[in-house]
Amino acid sequence: MSLKVIELNDSSISVGNEDGIIAQSPGFALAAGNTLEIGEAAEQQARLQPTNSYNKYWHELNLEPLSHGNNIRHFADIAYAQLLHLAEIGQIDSDVIFAVPGSFTRQQLAILLGLTKQCPFTPVGVVNSALATASIGDHSESTVYADIQLHQVELTKLSFSGGELSIDSVIQVPGVGTQNFMDSMMQLATRLFIQQCRFNPQHNAASEQQLYNELPSWLRQSDGDHGSLMMELKTDEAVHTAKMPRENLISSLNGHYQIIRQQIAALATEHGVRILVNSRLSTLPGFVASLQELPNLAVLDPHIVNSACYEFRGSIISGQEGIHLVDKLPVKAKTKGRALSAKSAEQDHDEQRNQPTHALYSCRALTVGAIEIMNQSRLNGHAATAQSIVMSLPGLPEKLGRIEKRPEGIFLDCWDNEVLLNNNRVSGQQPLKIGDRIQFTEDSEEICLIQVNNNVV
Repeated sequence: MSLKVIELNDSSISVGNEDGIIAQSPGFALAAGNTLEIGEAAEQQARLQPTNSYNKYWHELNLEPLSHGNNIRHFADIAYAQLLHLAEIGQIDSDVIFAVPGSFTRQQLAILLGLTKQCPFTPVGVVNSALATASIGDHSESTVYADIQLHQVELTKLSFSGGELSIDSVIQVPGVGTQNFMDSMMQLATRLFIQQCRFNPQHNAASEQQLYNELPSWLRQSDGDHGSLMMELKTDEAVHTAKMPRENLISSLNGHYQIIRQQIAALATEHGVRILVNSRLSTLPGFVASLQELPNLAVLDPHIVNSACYEFRGSIISGQEGIHLVDKLPVKAKTKGRALSAKSAEQDHDEQRNQPTHALYSCRALTVGAIEIMNQSRLNGHAATAQSIVMSLPGLPEKLGRIEKRPEGIFLDCWDNEVLLNNNRVSGQQPLKIGDRIQFTEDSEEICLIQVNNNVV
């Protein structure tokens, strides 16, 4: 029994404890007959069944009736299902602090708190996520915080005066959410596949969904802002490959970047204003570089909202008067916590050069991005993707682990599965470096982390 933090950002809803984020789930749901798929499983089928897919239930949380002919009455029903899903994957059975975006209305907060009455956890506090984030680090008189959701970017301006941090204004920038970026990148990828190999991945739902599912791993290839992304899609007929020049990718997104940059600049007019960029935004190719002209720019640690909620829990947790949204925090001029990292694009690239770029398994090198490690003996008909390592290990679960590139480095997430990392037994999340070796049993073939530069290992 311990305090947990739930950050309600529909791009990736997270659950964290004192050590950091322990579970994540995107704001997607899929109504399949009488069942409701939630999170990543729903997102990976959304384009196969678009009429049964939902991804606006947090953005537009309400009790308005839905017209679909299923058992879902309204968006609140879907939100409740995801809360139960989060409780399961995050093992939440006690007190919870919610961190919510500034666009969350009082009515939506009331609905949220009403839903939690039927959940296996107890809400003890609600805080504005931008406020919690800005509370960490050195404080200037004015701060602008930028974050991205599924359907919009949200900008929050905060002020620090008299030992208190408060919210001045919240601006919603529609049309530049993660789904808008995904749509733009899918259109570019489709044009390149057609040009280079006469294959249209959006010709049918199955290949369109495969393109959507594979895009994140391609984008996490560690080429910095230079070079090209190598794209590969497998169909029953053939393997289709195409090259996406990095400069073309960034150019295709610059229109979105300009909209965001203009809105940030309009808020950051005072001398010495601090600009904080959430890690979800910083991972977009070329985005941080597009803001280099802005002063006092910092890219945030992915765990910072979670860390801030723990550090300031004494001010966030409500008393006997009932739960209310915290939109002001008494903070010191300087606080400790997971630090901000104000990195230039060049510094990021230098760090990436010392990270593994590929995972080598069975004479096949897979680009480190989001590599699923699965067990063939338990796949139950689920197809492996091009970014999968498939083993055959009787007695072990279907999902063995995941190798993922994040802003802070390369990580192995093996959940509760015990694995051998360099012959040492580990579980949970583990950072990876060049030369690391992964085994799931003492006799299983190794996965080796390597670096490839200009096709030279």
